[in-house]
Amino acid sequence: MMVKIRGISYSVETYGEGRPLVLLHGFTGSAETWHPFLEMFQSCQVILIDLIGHGRTDSPADYRRYSMEETVLDLHALFKELELDKPVLAGYSMGGRAALSYAVRYPETVSKLILESCTPGLLSSEERKTRQQSDKKLAEMISEKGIPHFVQHWEEIPLFASQKELPEAIQNRERSKRLENNAAGLSNSLLGMGTGSQTPVWTSLSSLHIPVLLICGERDEKFCRLAEEMKGLLPLSTYIKMKDAGHAVHVEQPQIFGKIVNEFMNK
Repeated sequence: MMVKIRGISYSVETYGEGRPLVLLHGFTGSAETWHPFLEMFQSCQVILIDLIGHGRTDSPADYRRYSMEETVLDLHALFKELELDKPVLAGYSMGGRAALSYAVRYPETVSKLILESCTPGLLSSEERKTRQQSDKKLAEMISEKGIPHFVQHWEEIPLFASQKELPEAIQNRERSKRLENNAAGLSNSLLGMGTGSQTPVWTSLSSLHIPVLLICGERDEKFCRLAEEMKGLLPLSTYIKMKDAGHAVHVEQPQIFGKIVNEFMNK
């Protein structure tokens, strides 16, 4: 269904009944990211949201509308509209940053938090400036050369190297999802909601008194280091490093990922 929130039409999918579990996809993803897990999460109500610029949700022309602050406000209004009662909020990569940013802003509205391959942001202004420049180049690539060229480039970055070992059918499935995106949505998402544009939330972690599950793949050394640092700051956190997986744990080890999420949900 489409839900109009603060001038943006959001695509929302809901499945089942029970405790609400909201899942937020990563950059170039959509609600479809989580379709393989619907059978695993039958004991709860699953809510899948296409974030701004992705899937069937609107892709406005102004990149500032994609900022993390705006996205958090959208999610807050959307949860109210859907009448969600303290959902478990889960997110992967960009979706994880959105989930964490939301939780530190509105901790009383979330019961638990699940973060897969997530960062609280870049601490130094120099790091953020460098990342903004990098994201701007990628955004220009998307605008000038189109989605197919960008997807080919994106799949070759070291962050996704471990996915090259997956069966070809799975690689093709992930590629087809990325190719469904539109140029305006992805380029503006990079400019507005990229890690370099986001206000870091490291200093808020110690005051987040809800259970948090941190998941990373052992082959993704950078995000495992980040997860370890976050665990040291979060009062009620569990950290799981997944064997034989890289950045996209849910893609590379879906059965184990689903089992871990279910166990955390029901704990």
